[in-house]
Amino acid sequence: MRDLSGQTAASLLGHATAPDPAQPLLTWYDDGTGERVELSGVTLANWVAKTANLLVDGCGLGAGDTATVLLPPHWQTAAVLIGCWTAGLSVEADGDVVFASSPAESAAADRYLLGLAPMGLPIRGPLPAGWLDYVAEVRQHGDHFTPVAPVRPDQPALAGETHAALVARAVGRAGELGIPAGGRVLVDAGAHADPVDWLLAPLTAGASIVLCKDLDETARAGRAAAERAVVLSPA
Repeated sequence: MRDLSGQTAASLLGHATAPDPAQPLLTWYDDGTGERVELSGVTLANWVAKTANLLVDGCGLGAGDTATVLLPPHWQTAAVLIGCWTAGLSVEADGDVVFASSPAESAAADRYLLGLAPMGLPIRGPLPAGWLDYVAEVRQHGDHFTPVAPVRPDQPALAGETHAALVARAVGRAGELGIPAGGRVLVDAGAHADPVDWLLAPLTAGASIVLCKDLDETARAGRAAAERAVVLSPA
């Protein structure tokens, strides 16, 4: 087991990809559309940095502020969540900024809509009043982020839970779900909607994630074989 003392939900990405950032880290399948997107650790880290810069430079937010993330399991959701944690924000039910896949009731000044379109394309057509297109906005920001102060393990991260507690819970789930250290794991997004399961637990194990939406049950074994991945336990 890797030594994760001192790690945060923000730093797990760098910790997991340190052996080889260029290797595939998150592969996304949507069996409903036929979409497949493969992101290396470097590519995901760039999206994370852009999101953190959007929050800090675009929204004026930082440590002590909060974000609401109303998104399903998706590679862009990974960028948003880790981006929030990297910028020092805690993900809570009533945040200072909102990221959502459909318009939601919110008093937040900054609201971003994610169309979750193939290849990370912007939303087509007019946006609802008060909402901005996350993809269009985030692409304007830099690929590297330098925090004013490092995120600490004792800071809040998710629903009041500290980074230290969240990482510890993710380590426990990695063991319960049978995630192989340094391997690849196939995750059914419909069965594992909790980001602790589909995102953080694999990162604690240094595992590459094959995340599947609308997974075709008849293709599960073949997909796992083609991706050289272990199917995540339903536990």
